[in-house]
Amino acid sequence: MKEEKKNWVKELMPYIVVLIIVIVIRTFFFTPVRVSGLSMFDTLEGGEVMILNKLGKLERFSMVVADMVVDGKKDDTIIKRVYGLPGETIKCEKGNIYINDRKIDDNYGYGETEDFAQVTLGEDEYFLLGDNRSISLDSRIIGPVKAKDIEGTTSLVLWPLKKFGQIK
Repeated sequence: MKEEKKNWVKELMPYIVVLIIVIVIRTFFFTPVRVSGLSMFDTLEGGEVMILNKLGKLERFSMVVADMVVDGKKDDTIIKRVYGLPGETIKCEKGNIYINDRKIDDNYGYGETEDFAQVTLGEDEYFLLGDNRSISLDSRIIGPVKAKDIEGTTSLVLWPLKKFGQIK
């Protein structure tokens, strides 16, 4: 009887190890995320499934998944693009985006970007914009996003299969 129990545990051990590895990977490294809405159109569309890289480096124009915090509480999760980095100033005048008073090439914006006043970012803050500027709920409305509220970067579409692969 004791021998049967040992064999049973021994047979289950590889499955337990695989389960633990999957849990660790999803918790600390990568996890799937679903795109909701059209704020990143025409780069992304609602219903697409992407991989969130929790160790991804936050660079200008990286797509990130962030917690939208309202009154100190997580309200929703959003996918946006990083425009302003910590310590920078960002503004929009006449539809042009300026970072540290230098006009940047905005190759991602879809639709017109309405002007917004200059914002100076703290050492742990990022300015995020959605690609579909006319409907995006982003830093122009919710303000800068703290580094701790950014879950990671994303650029790999898993679903639908016709769009499978790396996007920018």
